[in-house]
Parts: sequence; C-alpha cells; structure tokens
Amino acid sequence: MYRNYTCGELRLEHAGQEPVLAGWVQTVRNLGAMTFIDIRDRYGITQLVADENTPAQLKEMFDKLGREFVIQVKGIVRERSSKNAKMATGEIELDIKELTVLNKAAVPPFTIQDDTDGGDELRMKFRYLDLRRETVRKNLELRAKMAHVVRNYLDDLKFIETETPVLMKSTPEGARDFVVPSRMNPNQFYALPQSPQIFKQLLMVAGFDRYYQIVKCFRDEDLRADRQPEFTQIDCEMSFVELEDVLNMFEGLARHMFKEIKEIDPGAFPRITWADAMENYGCDKPDIRFGMKFKNLTGVAKGKEFKVFDEAEYIVGICAPGCGEYTRKQMDALTEFVKRSQVGAKGLVYAKVNDDGTVKSSVDKFYTQEDLAKWCDILEAKPGDLILILSGERIRALSALSVLRLEMGRRCGLMNKENFKPLWVIDFPLLEWDEDSARFYAMHHPFTSPIPVDIPLLDTDPGKVRANAYDLVINGVEIGGGSVRIHDSELQAKMFKTLGFSKQEAENQFGFLMEAFKYGAPPHAGIAFGFDRLVSMFAGLDSIRDVIAFPKNNSGRDVMNDAPSEIAQVQLDELFLSLVAPKSKTL
Repeated sequence: MYRNYTCGELRLEHAGQEPVLAGWVQTVRNLGAMTFIDIRDRYGITQLVADENTPAQLKEMFDKLGREFVIQVKGIVRERSSKNAKMATGEIELDIKELTVLNKAAVPPFTIQDDTDGGDELRMKFRYLDLRRETVRKNLELRAKMAHVVRNYLDDLKFIETETPVLMKSTPEGARDFVVPSRMNPNQFYALPQSPQIFKQLLMVAGFDRYYQIVKCFRDEDLRADRQPEFTQIDCEMSFVELEDVLNMFEGLARHMFKEIKEIDPGAFPRITWADAMENYGCDKPDIRFGMKFKNLTGVAKGKEFKVFDEAEYIVGICAPGCGEYTRKQMDALTEFVKRSQVGAKGLVYAKVNDDGTVKSSVDKFYTQEDLAKWCDILEAKPGDLILILSGERIRALSALSVLRLEMGRRCGLMNKENFKPLWVIDFPLLEWDEDSARFYAMHHPFTSPIPVDIPLLDTDPGKVRANAYDLVINGVEIGGGSVRIHDSELQAKMFKTLGFSKQEAENQFGFLMEAFKYGAPPHAGIAFGFDRLVSMFAGLDSIRDVIAFPKNNSGRDVMNDAPSEIAQVQLDELFLSLVAPKSKTL
C-alpha cells in the first residue's frame, strides 16, 4: 500500500495516528536543527518535519531530496506549533519515521507553484509539470464538475447521450475542415467534424427525441484566446419543439450551472434582436454588464460645416459616465486607440460636460452650446460625463465604436468577471452576401430554418430573410448558438438553391440527409454551447487554453510532443500521397 491518506486529508483530529502518504516534494527547508518538507499530491500539501529526535540516517535522506522527487512517508501526526491558516492541513505536521524515495526527478524547468517563473511556451512544452500546479489543476477539476452537472441535468430531462462519428464527410460550408486520408479508399478523405450537426438531425429522424453529447470538434481556423483547433461543445437537439421551447430548456441548463457551480441566480435572460444589438452595441454579442448604449447623432451633427461629419454616412456616439475629467493626454491616447488597424476609425470627436452644464468639445469651432446641448439630450449626458463620437460608413462606425465601448468599460472598471449578465440574441439574418464569390452564404448553417413569415422573401429578397436562430451571450462572449432546423425537403431544396448549390452538388454533399427527410422528419431544433469558453468564464480566465489539459499554442502546435510533424515516406505511400516540395525563395 503506497498510501492510506492523501496529502490534503489530515486534520487535527488525526493527531497521534501513523498515516502513510505518497506524493511529490514541493520544497525542502533545512534550518539546521530542523528540516521541513512539503509533500504534494492533487489533493493538497502536508508538512513533514525532522528534528533532533529523528535518526541521523533519515535526516541524511532528507538532505538528498530534490524538488519533484516522488516519495512515500510514514510518520506520526502532531499539532503544529506555528499554524498556517492558508493551508487546509495547516494545523498539523507529520513527524517522519520512515521515508522511501519512489523516484528521483530532474530539476524542473520552472517552479511548480501558483506564482511560477515559467513563461507560456515553456509551461506548454512541459504541460505535464504545469498541470501539477494547484491553479491549473483546479481549472481541470472545475471542468470535470461542470461536465457532471450538465450530464445530470440533461439525463434527468430524458436526453440520451449518443456518440456520433469522428470520421465523416467534408462539407463546403463553415470553417476549413481537418481532413484525414483513407488508406482503404485511395485518393478519398474523411473530415473531422466541425460539429455533429447532420448526425444529430438524423437522430431526430430516428426518433431519439432528445439528444446530447459533450463532444470534441475540430476547425482549421486561425487561433485566438477563445479558439483552439480542437475544442469541446455541449451539443443538443430536440424534436417537436419551437424556438420558445429551446430557449426555455437551455436557459434552464445555464441557470442550473450558475446555481450549482457559482451559487448565484442570474435571473431571467433578456432577449434582443440581432438588429437591435447592432444598432445599440455595434456587435452581435453585446456585453450588458454596463450601459453606454449607442445613440445616432447623424440628424443633429450634420450640416454645421464640419466636413468630417457632413461627409459621413453615419454619426454615432456613447456617453461615458464620470469620465469628463479625462486629461488631454488621456484623450490623445483614446484617439490613437481608435486609429489602430484593429479598430479602424480615422479619428475621434469628444465633448466634456462641465459641472455647470456647459459643454467643451473638440469641435467647438463648428458647434454652439445649443448644438452640443442636443448631443447631451440624446445621449442623456450629465455634468461630469464624457461624450465620444465616431463617424463614417455606418457598419464601420458601429464596429469601431463597439471596440471603443469595451475599452471604456475596461478603463472604468465595469467588467467585473464575477458579474454575469447573460442574454439571448435572436432574429439573425439567415444569409450574408459575399462580394468576391457573388453568392449568399448561410450565416449559421444551411439547415437553419427561416422565420416562417420571411419564407416568401427567399424568392424575392433573400438578404432580408431572418433566421429562426439564437445565440446565448454572456459578458460579451458567445457561449452557445443554435436554430430551429429545416425539416421540410422542399424548403431545404429551396435553401440549397438560394445558396447557389446545383441539384447535383446538393445531392453529392447532403443527399443522405435529404433521403432521410423523406421518411418522416419531425420538427426539430438544437443548440451547442462552447464548453471550453463556458468553463474559462466560470474560472474567471481570458483564455480557454488554461481549462484544456493539453492545449495547442497560438500557431496550432503542440509544443510538448511537437505536433503536427512529418510522417515517414512509407506511410505517405500507403495513403497514396506525395509531398510537394516548397518553392525556393529567390533573393
């Protein structure tokens, strides 16, 4: 028996007992007369002690221990004279009687503690060591707990957890596929699933009624903090439901997770249309932890001989409460911020509301106090507030102001990570037009149903058709999304035609789904939550990498095992593949 207690289990009531512990050496502190060792496992840390009563041979073993040695110890639990309230085991220590080194360890490349000295790439290279740190381990424990809560909730509501294929057919819509060559079918390829979309719809045709899966998905796309090439989602589908049924069901799931994990109730989730989200916040995933709603100033700001505004399609502003005392240096910094390529504005107009109600603006030359008072009325600005205005092409102005709004939220301390504000965004456009290819693309996916009253517009004005789709947004992050599906073969065929698919192309890509619909497809709808994003949000983290056991870096590489990597020529031959030599660079 290697141990009969864990390193986080012993308490004062165990005093006098002789437990056996096993774990890793966290630290060794030799104080001459006494030596202290912290032994660690996933459950916690226990302090070991050797004093003047410890046999010399055992003390010598203490002196030879290094960090991360794997050891087994037996001793007597006793009360600590100097207690540590920050440790669960801080009232006791173990007076060592026996010690066995189970495995020696090389000196780790970084300190394995919360305030480690290891950088991101180094810790990812030695991820198995990074996972020993309490902060990282707790993230994975939170992830496991959340998965358990999800499964219990859905199981109780008669959802069936069902695995769907990992090797499937490539589809032309959405992000790039990861493809897998088939040895038994030369020159043909599988794709790794971007989602189990088609298969979960087939499960509805099969009569499964309520399906879910905590499933791994894959997308070959550029990475950022909330994206990885492989990610996990809570994937769900229901039959004989409408939009309202789905929103109520999965709002219930989200609220249940908040209650079980965070012990809070965020209340009912407000709903906002996509059009209103764009008009009021400039994006389709608004952060509603704070105000600063957009206001259209085009009607009152034009026609005053200020060329920038007079030539603009759209003039839009926000009011930043209490920021009227911003200095010239701070305003210059904000101006430079909006001019960054990531934001895309050409400049910034501002106005400060003084304590006496007068307004001082950066464009006083063109606007009277009466003009500026109209701005204040529209933006509901009060003394001490700061008005920030952008202009230009409508979509670009809204998008740039959206970024500026979030920046002001950060600067004003309005983005507390423990303040959760969920909402549903509904009534998305069904289609988006691509100028380069001169065709429509599905904004969600080609199986999303139009809102019934908009179906006739597919024949006359497809760009105005709204989707029977919905996103769950929490604190400015898209956590989940889904839609009511098309279950009628004729409507699905019309959708494919609108997307520019020929009958043959539709048959080649989705013929098996259309064939299934002929045998009685029920009305159905579904949703998928980004599980990694949800866990990172509950953990108070900005990156999903910290809640994934073995993540990839920003280049999509696993720096620990050096993947992706080249494969042997014999493997390429078996797969009927040949490598194309890279083009030589000319100087």
